[in-house]
Amino acid sequence: MKVCKNYIDGQWMESVSGQYTDTYNPANGTVLAKMAVSGEEDVDLAVAAAKRSFYETREWRDMDSQTRGDFILNLADRMDACRDELAYLDAVDMGKPLREAEGDVDDAIHCFRYYAGLIKAPYGGVYDVNEGFGKMHSYTVHEPVGVCGLITPWNYPLLMGAWKMAPALAAGNSIVFKPSSNCVLSSVRLFEIFEEAGMPKGSVNLVLGPGSTVGNAIASHPDVSMVTFTGSTAVGQSIMRSAAGNVKKIGLELGGKSPNVIFADTDLEGAVEWAMIGIFLNQGEVCSAGSRIIIEESFHDAFVERLAQRANAITIGDPLENPDMGPLVSEEQMNKVLGYIRKGIDEGAKLVCGGERYTEGACANGYFVRPTIFDGCTSDMTIVREEIFGPVVTIQTFRTEEEAIALANDTEYGLAGAVFTSDLTRAMRVIREIRAGITWINCYNPTFNEAPWGGYKKSGIGRELGIHGLEEYQEIKQININLTPGVVGWYEH
Repeated sequence: MKVCKNYIDGQWMESVSGQYTDTYNPANGTVLAKMAVSGEEDVDLAVAAAKRSFYETREWRDMDSQTRGDFILNLADRMDACRDELAYLDAVDMGKPLREAEGDVDDAIHCFRYYAGLIKAPYGGVYDVNEGFGKMHSYTVHEPVGVCGLITPWNYPLLMGAWKMAPALAAGNSIVFKPSSNCVLSSVRLFEIFEEAGMPKGSVNLVLGPGSTVGNAIASHPDVSMVTFTGSTAVGQSIMRSAAGNVKKIGLELGGKSPNVIFADTDLEGAVEWAMIGIFLNQGEVCSAGSRIIIEESFHDAFVERLAQRANAITIGDPLENPDMGPLVSEEQMNKVLGYIRKGIDEGAKLVCGGERYTEGACANGYFVRPTIFDGCTSDMTIVREEIFGPVVTIQTFRTEEEAIALANDTEYGLAGAVFTSDLTRAMRVIREIRAGITWINCYNPTFNEAPWGGYKKSGIGRELGIHGLEEYQEIKQININLTPGVVGWYEH
């Protein structure tokens, strides 16, 4: 059985308390590994190591961009050599089908390679300025922030880590990384790869444990200059409050209740296929999931009938056998989703399919939930308003374009959204009106390392991926040079 420890200042170590807790395989409820249970003292050790690495030894920070980029490329190559192992770990630890885990690993590797190349591109700018204080030259440079605390969720264990670690390290920062307690195996393996590659001591630190203690300690620590978090809006709000102590930079990618707006002139099979991907990919445990289908009334019956047929045909089982859907990540999450389903029924939504735990055959002890569709939903229903984070989709109808836009924006979230129509002019018009940071036209869920990712409203602050993702982990310094030194005489009239 794997024993997962902290990695601090180049060493694997137990937590200060010496305590461990079990982690479980969500497909069958058996124990997978033992994980160190850390606390504030462990965070203090990790932050101190990162601080020494950044401000004293400076080996990673002062490495030139060519050498650092080559180092990160070497990390990516080492990850590639362990591709099958990393995918296996995410599949058994989190519950996603193996092929989806393999795709996540490929994306994570590409993310490291992308930022290895990006830091070799020119940065900064030169500005023409007025000569009121003599002939001046003004330019900007980008510098690392310092010690960065990175906190990730359980739905994409390796990939979300890559989204944060790759740009943070590329920028020259030292990091303290905390993965979700539900899924730590691929993160531990990644830090083993860091160690094997010879990352400078203290530049990368791993602290395992519950978010309520470890995450909060990172967010509130006075020597942490930046904290980034992906997860629920409630926890994100808590992190904002904790980060206020030393006014640290924050990056938050939070909850979503994303609209999938479907007009009657779209292709039925294509819209159904993308809607399936939008809500049932990764068992619906996706922050940007298309969990609210908003469909033109005249197209409703044919679409719902076909969507239900497809949903009922979804295969469910052990993620290593590559079913369409695996288990939810934990018993707690399964019970949460089942609770929302009961709430939907109680509030009068029409249950079209699913709505129950799946316990057939080898799945009897796993945390499986059937794909669930609710029709006849209204905007005041709990299942329409709150993020469920499971394979549950709601359906509402509209008659006019204006009504569709109003329904799409009737949410406190603003992470993602999509529009399906054969009228490209209408598609562009509607997508511009949807208040969300990531949007798609005639598709749902494609994500690219080169493009920014983040939301509006209560879905977060800042952007990940692309050049914006690198800039999140940088400070911008303005440098002004007086090319005509001497007394200016500003006080003379």
